Amino acid sequence: MVLTAATIVVAFAGVLLICFMKGAFGGGFAIVGIPLLSIVMDPVTAGGLLAPLFVAMDLFALRYWKPSTWSKPDLMLLLPGLVIGIGLGYLLFRILDHRAIAIVMAAITLIFVGLWFVGGAKVTIRPRSTPKAVTAGLASGVTTMVAHSGGPPLAMYLLPLGLSKDVYAGTTSLFFTVGNLIKAVPWLLLVRPSGNILILMAICTLAIPTGVWLGWRLHGRLDQRQLYQACYALLIVTSLKLLWDGMSGYLA
Repeated sequence: MVLTAATIVVAFAGVLLICFMKGAFGGGFAIVGIPLLSIVMDPVTAGGLLAPLFVAMDLFALRYWKPSTWSKPDLMLLLPGLVIGIGLGYLLFRILDHRAIAIVMAAITLIFVGLWFVGGAKVTIRPRSTPKAVTAGLASGVTTMVAHSGGPPLAMYLLPLGLSKDVYAGTTSLFFTVGNLIKAVPWLLLVRPSGNILILMAICTLAIPTGVWLGWRLHGRLDQRQLYQACYALLIVTSLKLLWDGMSGYLA
């Protein structure tokens, strides 16, 4: 990859946006910043660039999302599936049809959001379900490994629980901290970044403190209903991005 001023600016902006999302919503919506990166690099290179940056973002975000904001009962159910899902994603990375996975995940997420709107767009409280939690963790592990899009499966499990906005954000933050720590190794084995990618990675780390802090400030200004509405809106954006990636891949 040729390291130009445009590449640096666009990549920096993409990482800043991802950090902002982690500060505001705890994680899971990183995919909204990836379109910016796709302007200046291919998806696999972007994956190699982001894998270690995700770890740095998540560890910095834990400065704000402390243990008191973690839903430990949900994490106990979600994390085993996440670990298995990342392992499956790595083993199947080269043979999985990423386009089909993106389309299916987009369709399921859009149906989920549509049902929420049909139901009156209310913050509901539903009981925990071990099978649903394990499935969500597994699906999130696979999709975060192959497409950096593990947010929708997790959100579809956590949002209906009606957690407080801080607990929702803190739980997703720790969930993806664990996930990104695990998947960093297989991604670096797949891509092995060097040269200009390492330089760009070092430059983009400068975006982390400001991006996370700005997102955290926004989180503090949103009330419970506003945060949930924003999460559902971001699920729509994420789904449309996944749908576009899948469909355009087939059309190409």
